[in-house]
Amino acid sequence: MQYFDLYQIPVQFFPDEQFIKKQYFVLSKKYHPDFYANESPEKQAEILATSTLVNKAYQTLLDFDKRMKYILMESGYLQEEEKFVLPQDFLMEMMDLNEHLMEVQMDGDAAATQKIENEVAALELNLLEEIKPVLIAFSETADAQTFQEIKTFYFKRKYLLRIKSQLAGIVDI
Repeated sequence: MQYFDLYQIPVQFFPDEQFIKKQYFVLSKKYHPDFYANESPEKQAEILATSTLVNKAYQTLLDFDKRMKYILMESGYLQEEEKFVLPQDFLMEMMDLNEHLMEVQMDGDAAATQKIENEVAALELNLLEEIKPVLIAFSETADAQTFQEIKTFYFKRKYLLRIKSQLAGIVDI
């Protein structure tokens, strides 16, 4: 996987972020376009492309959700704008949560908003705790079932992040 190779780290969901930051500074210096001002236009274009790749990789590798999406996409288990069907029990739970959220939006009850925020935080934590052993043990040669578990977690997490975003909008009002 290109980003991981560029930063010389194995493909993983929990990389050493301090190492990534150090590598970023090394790579940024090595491929900074200003150091290649006297090179041919072709070489300058190549360095600019590499510098852009270094920056994109850095942003992706330091963000858990972007990193997860990147790994799934590069492995072929996730397509851009994919419509993924979540498990029915999760959807039912989210339907109840959304109903409470709509009530809170209408009422503006701060205590009820806080209760939903706490519930979403607990759900998010539980999801992560359930999948964490799979993410820690992950390798590029993982089987399809492992990727499916990770993909399901990814979409559940996205759903919860959307709810958190809606809650943030309520709090900001």
